[in-house]
Amino acid sequence: EAFSYRNVGLVRSRSSSIVQSRNFSNIVCNASSILCDSQSHNAGIVPGVDFLRESRRSFAKGRKSKDDSRSSSDDVAVDIGPAVKENASAQMDAAIVALSRDLTKIRTGRASHGMLDHIIVETGGAKIPLNRLALVSVLDSKTLSINPYDPNTLKALQKAIVSSPFGLNPKEDGERLIAAIPPLTQEHIKAMCKVISKSSEDVKQSIRRARQKALDTIKKAGSNFPKDSAKRLEKEIDELTKKFVKSAEDMCKAKEKEITQG
Repeated sequence: EAFSYRNVGLVRSRSSSIVQSRNFSNIVCNASSILCDSQSHNAGIVPGVDFLRESRRSFAKGRKSKDDSRSSSDDVAVDIGPAVKENASAQMDAAIVALSRDLTKIRTGRASHGMLDHIIVETGGAKIPLNRLALVSVLDSKTLSINPYDPNTLKALQKAIVSSPFGLNPKEDGERLIAAIPPLTQEHIKAMCKVISKSSEDVKQSIRRARQKALDTIKKAGSNFPKDSAKRLEKEIDELTKKFVKSAEDMCKAKEKEITQG
């Protein structure tokens, strides 16, 4: 706005002839000739040139000040702690849930409600988990009852159970199946213990991977996350890791005890 002069009167000669101009850029372009005219003329022109120079400097300083304030606002530390812990906990918990599901598939010497849940039954051209087709109940520690919701699926249920790795041979009893749980052989016990041990290692690796992801996220935050807060968060992630690892170990030990003690 300071430069939006539409008419600027300039003295170009000692005879006081006046030249009118509607473009201020002419003043800048002819600054050298104007400065050579006379001392009296220079007194009227130089302040305008200086004003232009100072205005540009002020504008540059103002822009720099805005840029500095913007960059300083961008550097404000963000508390990533809650999100990092929540993500790590969710991943570790998912690993524990998967372990629990795998351990349920392992047959022991005792009957349990969920031991047949993951058997897949082929019926009506579709493959469906057994627990969606029948209600499994425990008659005693060595006997299961399988009650189909649709009696027409009885044969398909029986075939699927016989084909499963549990080694069961259910018999028809009216509109239900009765499955006796055979005792485990020593060979079978050893094989199942190896499976449990492998499952334990797999889930602990999953938990440690979740821990490493959390630590990588903290590291990537860099200077945007205070060092003291980063160290405290790393310690909390380590404690969370130990908690889930212990949970996995306890689950596997309990399953091994269930198998070895019948």
